[in-house]
Amino acid sequence: MAEQTLQLPPLVELVRDNGFLDDEQAQELIRQHLEGGKPYKQLILDQGTLSEEDLLTLMAGSQGTDVVDLSGMEFDDTLKNLIPVASVRMHSIVPVESEPDHATFATADLVETDVIDELTFLLSKEIRFVFATEAQIKAAIDDNFAAGDASDALLEELPAIGDETDEKGIESAAASAPVIRFVNLVLYQAITDRASDIHIEPFEKDFKIRYRVDGALYEMNPPPLSMALPIISRIKVLSNLNIAERRVPQDGRIALTVAGRQVDLRVSCLPTVHGESVVLRVLDRSAVSLDLENIGLPEDIYDGISLDIEKPNGIFIVTGPTGSGKTTTLYSCLRAINKVDVKILTAEEPVEYDIEGLVQVPINPQQGNTFAKVLRAFLRQDPDIIMVGEIRDLETAEIAVQAALTGHFVFSTLHTNDAAGAVTRLVDMNVAPYLISSTLQAVLAQRLVRTCCNNCKTFYDPDDEALRRLGLTRADIGNRQFAFGKGCKICNATGYKGRKGVFEYLRMSNPIRDMINAREPTLVIREKARELGMRTMREDAIRNVLDGYTTVDEVLRYT
Repeated sequence: MAEQTLQLPPLVELVRDNGFLDDEQAQELIRQHLEGGKPYKQLILDQGTLSEEDLLTLMAGSQGTDVVDLSGMEFDDTLKNLIPVASVRMHSIVPVESEPDHATFATADLVETDVIDELTFLLSKEIRFVFATEAQIKAAIDDNFAAGDASDALLEELPAIGDETDEKGIESAAASAPVIRFVNLVLYQAITDRASDIHIEPFEKDFKIRYRVDGALYEMNPPPLSMALPIISRIKVLSNLNIAERRVPQDGRIALTVAGRQVDLRVSCLPTVHGESVVLRVLDRSAVSLDLENIGLPEDIYDGISLDIEKPNGIFIVTGPTGSGKTTTLYSCLRAINKVDVKILTAEEPVEYDIEGLVQVPINPQQGNTFAKVLRAFLRQDPDIIMVGEIRDLETAEIAVQAALTGHFVFSTLHTNDAAGAVTRLVDMNVAPYLISSTLQAVLAQRLVRTCCNNCKTFYDPDDEALRRLGLTRADIGNRQFAFGKGCKICNATGYKGRKGVFEYLRMSNPIRDMINAREPTLVIREKARELGMRTMREDAIRNVLDGYTTVDEVLRYT
């Protein structure tokens, strides 16, 4: 099957046109970028045919400008006030000169047209660029444009805009410089803090903006309530939504480049009694590994999954609550078996990451595109492997089983508390037990627990109460200590930085199949699986406590 030719981005096209890449290498660069999220500039430098200085010279020549040396350059206050810190850091640009009719910025990469449009609007001047090395740009930003809490300064500007409620007034307020700057700051700060979601919520007497980092919500300095409409409208403009429609839910997407990283934001607007509540899901491909060996699976589970997903037919289910990393695990499995001789179809609500080689279909129940309907169509598309975002009802479950019986391998998710619970959930949906036992290959249950911040991690001897809560004895832990984070600047005084998966892997065996056919309850199936060697999620989490990765509180909260 011939591979699809992908449109070349400007930088790759420039390098190819100058003879440093051939067409095949250029296409391979795009595939690497789509899979790993690595910036094109870095991928080109990794090839080794061009140094950074050569590449900068090439870019400068194409733009009719120069490569400059920023080291030791003094930036006066007028220049620093030219553009907000959030925009400088978000776009990785440094203002180097301001003239009455134009402003010049230094950059380490080709700048996208929407960034140029934004700068032109903010400054009401022609925008010009010169080029400098990545290291010099970063040093100049860190030395002269400290992040601080820039929101305070921007918040002071916001009330002057007013609180227009007519459509034209809201549109002009949303397009005003202070609102653009403030929204940029919100997005930049969330992405650099590794937030998974941004919540923008108007209430009766205040307007909250909160970030979810490592599963916990943190509030930023709130803007005035009168700014709710312009700020939400600005986000709707960025995501191509109808700003005049505030009575029905809307969904959209924003594609951003933040400090050289490509980030997708999935936008959901929900009408409430006090205005629209907006949630942005941050999909930062460079911050998420989609390689099966890198998602933190214990070695025995990794080996089991690697064997099971290569089987010619059957059903593989990943289960856990919302935000437990199920989708990341499924994508990692699909990438591991994504080969040119395998046809893979996915039905997702919505499609979170575009992966080269996968045919991905978004589910849209409002338009009649349900999981069941798409799944039926899939069977007419001659697939080898099918991924269904979630089995929600009997109809979807029956088609998934039918697909597995007719020689396809099916991946899907369920919302259950543990691996054994997935079996009884399918029985509760009225799927015949003999069909479950003959098609189900394995169930992986998972949760994400926060990991201790390495900068402020402290070890201590656990007391008897902590051991009792975990069901451990002194003999079980030997001379090992437990860990916790004291809290520091790096982890925002939480004591936690990052998250780690804890897993429970139930592989089908003849005794388990017999129990499914006998409609045994979850508890009995779980105990039998443990007899046969399955480690429960609680046991896997305790292993992480003993290894110093996480805390007793996290284990008790999530398992």
